[in-house]
Amino acid sequence: MSEKIGTVQEVLETYKKAVNERDSGNFLKMYASDVHIYDCWGSWECKGIDAWRDNVCGWFNDLKENGDVLKVSVEDVVMEDNTNLAFVHCAVTYAAYKEGTDEKLRQMTNRFTFGLKRVNGSWLITHEHSSLPINMEDGKGMFNLR
Repeated sequence: MSEKIGTVQEVLETYKKAVNERDSGNFLKMYASDVHIYDCWGSWECKGIDAWRDNVCGWFNDLKENGDVLKVSVEDVVMEDNTNLAFVHCAVTYAAYKEGTDEKLRQMTNRFTFGLKRVNGSWLITHEHSSLPINMEDGKGMFNLR
């Protein structure tokens, strides 16, 4: 890793920018090699950076092929950090647009929790959990609560 991510807030900014630019290299630099992620597009979990890379590259490639650009906003951020560990929970909204237009195609807000650790002066995500409320009557995700 060449460029250090010096603050937890910089991790969130890097996340937004990398998704918007569909830049898997910049996106993955925020994650520890032993990252553990829950909510991986139909999988129970994702363990390790190699498995996560496969998911992320697939996601970004699909966006590129469809000509979709995601604009990410992070709201309701609650952050607790000390010298080497940090905990963040927030709402992350993904708004999809056709590349080169202002036409919004769809939008979804997920609840996120991140666990981070400082490694060689850089904050890395070691645990990530994303969730979406479920309608208990039909078992479907509730995408439009926000």
